Amino acid sequence: MLRTPAAVMIGPNEPMAIDEMEVPYPGQHQVIVKHTATGVCLSQVHELQTVPQDQCPHLLGHEGVGVVTHVGRDVTHLKEGDHAITTWVPRAGYPGRNFIESLSPIGVRFRGELVHGPVGTFAEDCLVSDQLAVKIPAEQATPESSIVGCAVLTGAGAVFHTAKVRAQDSVVVIGAGGVGLSAIKMALLMQAYPVIAVDIADDKLDFARDWGATHTISSTEVDPVKAVWEITGNGADFAFDAVGT
Repeated sequence: MLRTPAAVMIGPNEPMAIDEMEVPYPGQHQVIVKHTATGVCLSQVHELQTVPQDQCPHLLGHEGVGVVTHVGRDVTHLKEGDHAITTWVPRAGYPGRNFIESLSPIGVRFRGELVHGPVGTFAEDCLVSDQLAVKIPAEQATPESSIVGCAVLTGAGAVFHTAKVRAQDSVVVIGAGGVGLSAIKMALLMQAYPVIAVDIADDKLDFARDWGATHTISSTEVDPVKAVWEITGNGADFAFDAVGT
């Protein structure tokens, strides 16, 4: 049994508790990743308001990076000392609709209570299913790599895998946060044109332009639909909603 510092949700609309958490050694298909960094997805902000009390204490954080310190006996793709990202997306795909839910709880305890949730990158030592840990090269194990576990694979994956954007396709991305910026960058790499960023914050639009957007639209100043039509002539080939409200 390990003891590790963690930030844990203890109830809806309550401050997170920072304390030690008890982490058992991995089961046959589990690993422990000692995190060096974690991303903070806006989903966690929503969870802090919506996860019911009967599912607390609750693990939060689903995008991290660190070093594998323990592996279960049947884990084949990771070994101790490997660098890895932790993520909410199973590396072998989804074998069932409720696969992620089936992984909770994982056996971690906080202040004597069993903790809910399949991933917990807000803990230094993170026990997860081996399906939620992916090996990466040591030279890529920087703090920034933590967001590959959610923001990058969501935004970039939507452009590359789902929409299959190709050269000269026109793209509009609504929302220039982590997911939106990842979509913008992948659209740029696929040589899409134009790549249009829409947001309400000027600083985000400035960053989006530096990041690769060819055009930006402030939806507080102009009608974004009309502006997209003016830029593209006949509407965008692909539109990505990276706001989600």
